[in-house]
Amino acid sequence: MLRFLIEKECKQILRNSFIPKLLVAFPLLVMLVFPWAATMEIKYINIAITDYDHSALSQRLIQKIGASNYFTLTGLSSGNQESINAIESGKADIILEIRPDFERQIVNGHTAHVMISANAVNGVKGGLGASYLANILQEYAKEIPNATGRQGAVILPAIQIIDQYRFNPYLDYKVFMIPALMVMLLTLLCGFLPALNIVSEKEAGTIEQMNVTPVSKFAFIIAKLLPYWAVGIVMVTLCFGIAALVYGLVPLGSFATIYLFAAIYILVVSGLGLIISNHSATLQQAMFVMFFFLMVMILISGLFTPVSSMPLWAQAITVVNPLKYFIQVMRAVFLKGSGVVELIPQMAALIIFAVGANLWAVLSYRKTA
Repeated sequence: MLRFLIEKECKQILRNSFIPKLLVAFPLLVMLVFPWAATMEIKYINIAITDYDHSALSQRLIQKIGASNYFTLTGLSSGNQESINAIESGKADIILEIRPDFERQIVNGHTAHVMISANAVNGVKGGLGASYLANILQEYAKEIPNATGRQGAVILPAIQIIDQYRFNPYLDYKVFMIPALMVMLLTLLCGFLPALNIVSEKEAGTIEQMNVTPVSKFAFIIAKLLPYWAVGIVMVTLCFGIAALVYGLVPLGSFATIYLFAAIYILVVSGLGLIISNHSATLQQAMFVMFFFLMVMILISGLFTPVSSMPLWAQAITVVNPLKYFIQVMRAVFLKGSGVVELIPQMAALIIFAVGANLWAVLSYRKTA
């Protein structure tokens, strides 16, 4: 009996001309477009420079800033008022003011001062832009010949800092986002489609034919879950291929670990979708309820911002968010090479969610024989 029910669900999915196209187009869109658009990297920062010194060293500094991939030089003036007007009008994000004694101070072996003024309306852009500019100034200071004029001699800081970035050495934000976007893709596909399944049969009237059969509620829900479970596994595999071919990103850990957690997580979101479908009377109601829950889950999952940076009350809410646990798993396996042993807390949480959601889905399905 269960085999025929699963066969019915698969035929129902394939009979719909839109769903098979969605299952191919949506992963391609998410994996090929979102990693480039959903990024916290700040580029093309407009900078206006006020040069009071007009020296050879100040000109070299301006050229170095202009050659950076992060800054676009929008104005070069000898008076500060022009730069202030540029930042007030939105034409510049940062002002760099080079003082009149810039070269003389360096030649005499003293510290030369410059002033960075950032537009902090967008705090993230202003802060990161000022940080990028400060790094360029530090690199430039190491390139300047010292006051004795000996070629090759450079001014070194009293403390030399050696940076080491673990797990993402090139600080590529796409490496951080791609594993999480795979989780979001699974959540949307394996959450929304089951949410629309039962309620669409209610509107079509075919659910009444199932209700008069001797099929148990458990078998009915399992038959609804398994096709989307298979769809989710195929989607994960497709995402692995795109990540490897387009971005050269492969997990440091085991594929088996990811598939294991993905199999559990798909049951969680599919069960949630069936719960919503059971309690909804129309497709519109099911879509709005599912959209509400998914928006909350995504925003407090750590997809874009770390959970540890959230206020305590928000961190308490994330405890019941399964999306958070699977994002932690994907990033840990992809970037750190973690195994199942290190991820036992996340596995326990996802298993609890899977059992609870699917048990609720079985009990909430009202079968009237």
